[in-house]
Amino acid sequence: MPEQEIGHIEHYFSKAMVAALKITKGDLKIGDTVHIKGHTTDFSQIIDSMQIDHKDVTQVKGGDDVGIKVKDHVRDKDTVYKVT
Repeated sequence: MPEQEIGHIEHYFSKAMVAALKITKGDLKIGDTVHIKGHTTDFSQIIDSMQIDHKDVTQVKGGDDVGIKVKDHVRDKDTVYKVT
């Protein structure tokens, strides 16, 4: 499947299983599938929860810092791709 790089992980909160994601280009919305890839990370998942400043959002765009719920451990600087 084609993928478009949309950003990178800035921090991972292991207890909450939430990743801080910096969107560098493109957009992302609830229901989109992302592929997170890094040195030891490689998995895909559907986005079902996003927050900016502890408020639920349904869509984000380039420049936004967003928290996303992740199903597996991610690491700082992992690259995030949107599956198109």
